[in-house]
Amino acid sequence: MVANPGGGSTDAGGGPVRHIPVLLDEVLSALAPAPGKLILDGTFGAGGYSSAILAAGAEVIALDRDPTAIASGQAMVAAHGGRLKLVHSQFSHLADHAPQGGLDGVVLDIGVSSMQIDEAERGFSFQKNGPLDMRMSAAGVSAADVVNRAKVADLIRIFHFLGEESQAPRIAHAIEKRREEKPFETTRDLAGLIELVTPRKMKDKIHPATRVFQALRIFVNDELGELAQALFAAEAALKPGGRLVVVTFHSLEDRIVKKFFSDRAGKASGSRHLPVAHERAATFAAIGKPMVSASEAEAEINPRARSAKLRAGLRTEAAAEAADMSLFGFPNLASLGKLGG
Repeated sequence: MVANPGGGSTDAGGGPVRHIPVLLDEVLSALAPAPGKLILDGTFGAGGYSSAILAAGAEVIALDRDPTAIASGQAMVAAHGGRLKLVHSQFSHLADHAPQGGLDGVVLDIGVSSMQIDEAERGFSFQKNGPLDMRMSAAGVSAADVVNRAKVADLIRIFHFLGEESQAPRIAHAIEKRREEKPFETTRDLAGLIELVTPRKMKDKIHPATRVFQALRIFVNDELGELAQALFAAEAALKPGGRLVVVTFHSLEDRIVKKFFSDRAGKASGSRHLPVAHERAATFAAIGKPMVSASEAEAEINPRARSAKLRAGLRTEAAAEAADMSLFGFPNLASLGKLGG
């Protein structure tokens, strides 16, 4: 959830941006926390949303896949006398942590946190040299595994689809040639090669490595698949009248959320030229505007908010539909399981 994916999160003076919850007022308006309600915060991070939800009187179950966030949040757990439960878990598994009676709300703030970006040892940013890692959970396949082991055709697909990088073939072939001599180990090692292959032009607003770093981060953490599974899980875990609020920072993520809510609106299947095959009951109704973005005032204070988009839905009485990943039309990318070791 950064305005400069792959780079550092900085303010106008070049220093690190302290963590500020994005679209906080809009999130609270859509989520409607209140005493007696149970809200699941699927992306705890520094606890910005959870803190505001607790202040409104609701109880919170908060998840985070990053063990560092879980450790850092223990003081906040202790301070709220049992009203906050903090769980080390991916948000795609959120339904496993919901009570039998269901949840009153789910909020998801998608992406990598500014805290992770600012830690050189996590390997998310090329602004600070560090190991080529990028794992939010600190386990599994790293970005170095992908860069050093993936086939060129797979690297091209990853960079093109997940990073929308037009120079994907050129960069992938350069990586293949260089890794035969010496494997990539650090963030600046990879960024330096990309800058040589695709030099920065005067008109470019971002570093040439930005899109590749974004693609690797999304791939390593299966961010799009996690988001899709989390939407299905929220549909299953919310009680009627429950609210799902999602904040995204990238067009790929936003398209997934938009497509999900559109599909769950209960539109009839079939062609306009043919009789309706069957009516589908809506599992979500719209809350407010279809999409809400940050105001200019917020974007000035918090640059990370500039690309943020909020979409929200109200859970109906209809039964949850099947978790069919084909809804999103994801391409076939390399298997993470075959790249580790």
